[in-house]
Amino acid sequence: MACIGDADPFTAAIPATKVELTVSFCVLYTQGIANREWREFGRTEVIDNTLNPDFVRKFILDYFFEERQNLLGSLGSRLEKPLIGIPGKKCGTIIVRAEELSNCRESVMLQFCGNKLDKKDFFGKSDPFLVFYRSNEDGSYTICHKTEVVKNTLDPVWQAFKIPVRALCNGDYDRSIKVEVYDWDRDGGHDFIGEFSTSYREMSRSQSQFHIYEVTHSFPVTLLSCLVHNHNSNPSQPTSLHYMSPYQLNDYAMALRAVGEIIQDYDSDKMFPALGFGAKLPPDGRVSHEFPLNGNPQNPYCNGIDGVLEAYYQSLKSVRLYGPTHFSPVINHVARYASAVTDGSQYFILLIISDGVITDMAQTKESIVNAASLPMSIIIVGVGPAEFDEMIELDGDEERISSQGRYAERDIVQFVPFRDYIDRRGNHILSMARLAKEVLAEIPDQFLSYMRTRGIKPGPLPPPYTPCVSAAKT
Repeated sequence: MACIGDADPFTAAIPATKVELTVSFCVLYTQGIANREWREFGRTEVIDNTLNPDFVRKFILDYFFEERQNLLGSLGSRLEKPLIGIPGKKCGTIIVRAEELSNCRESVMLQFCGNKLDKKDFFGKSDPFLVFYRSNEDGSYTICHKTEVVKNTLDPVWQAFKIPVRALCNGDYDRSIKVEVYDWDRDGGHDFIGEFSTSYREMSRSQSQFHIYEVTHSFPVTLLSCLVHNHNSNPSQPTSLHYMSPYQLNDYAMALRAVGEIIQDYDSDKMFPALGFGAKLPPDGRVSHEFPLNGNPQNPYCNGIDGVLEAYYQSLKSVRLYGPTHFSPVINHVARYASAVTDGSQYFILLIISDGVITDMAQTKESIVNAASLPMSIIIVGVGPAEFDEMIELDGDEERISSQGRYAERDIVQFVPFRDYIDRRGNHILSMARLAKEVLAEIPDQFLSYMRTRGIKPGPLPPPYTPCVSAAKT
């Protein structure tokens, strides 16, 4: 949504796209550009009792068009290689598939149930679960989701689950989606019950009514609900994260007030530049990633946090929320100002509030690495139910953030998901207090680390205040 800061963006552009790797049973390592050191990137989940695992967890990598990257260049973007490690023994085969990801930002909440499924267990009923696959261009299928196992029933109702649309079909609404039904067995030899095919377009048409799929072996699986969630939905609709309720603040507004009301006490004039990103602006509908919330490019300053909130609400009435979501322009915006004041007289804090998906991750890393040498800190608050893997990576607590072989001079980013601090009893004051305490916890150390590394010491104290006493004539 909004951030606090102002300056012109740096013009450095890093052409990049995201590539998803589907890997059967491995720990993925990537090699650094400078020192060629191998580092663990991620791990798949564990699947018990099988020699032919098919993992749901994917690895999302940034692919840079201008760099040489030995990623995957086999026919059909599919690679098979034998596993080695034990001399003289066949260890199996690893299968890797790569596909460039779309920028589709929708998510969908799905719920299914079954009726009179085929009985597979000799004792008792079946323990059914569903496995979802998206189709690939070569006609093969890639697993993208598994439901939980519902024990001892032929009429299961599986829990609703939320999944990104790009995971289901990579943004192609007509791409085939295959769903298989299995009976779970403890030994890993799950019994195949049946399957059916659908598409995202077909499922999304069922938002207002049930849709029944005839599974092979002639029993039905019913789509009970399909709730499409678009992060850029209309703020007048309750499904939007920007919903302007007449009764309470939305998460964006609560996060802004929680953090802003504390940091404003460290600003002398209480005037804050506030920017929005990811919207089509009037009158021509151009997409902007750093527009003033108050609509005044010459003077984006708002009077206190109340002024920022007022500008935010007014902007929701005039702009059309729109993806993709780019962080780097607003980071560079503030960095331009911070680079002009390096004597310790000013320190800049950029507050970014967003819903989770970053579509310029490579450029954002580059911006943070550049900004780490400047007198500034970045607070990122994630709102909504999304997975915040990319934002967690930017935080840098586990590993110092790097870009193209360069590491950030210091950690300047603090990320928290707002949902972790919401009071379950509905006490919004307590929710905001918890959030503010967490996100501001690292700011003093970040501020001091900048001053100490540059030998900047506190200036002399101002003279004590002496009240002026005037005599009155009688």
